[in-house]
Amino acid sequence: MCFDKLAKKFSKDLKWYEISLLKLSVLFFTLFLVVVWPGFRNLVLSIDWYWYLIIGIILAIPVVKKLF
Repeated sequence: MCFDKLAKKFSKDLKWYEISLLKLSVLFFTLFLVVVWPGFRNLVLSIDWYWYLIIGIILAIPVVKKLF
């Protein structure tokens, strides 16, 4: 089965708060990696802050388009 179809089927079964919990779990898992893996921490901290801002805005554009 295609990943896109699988993701759509899986997301239909989730409620809004479960999707939020999934996003929070990804956030905290990333923070866990930053804390326990020095190589990952060095990589994350070596990237300038504006790249994270640019990537965040680019990833938010489809969601904002869908809202409006």
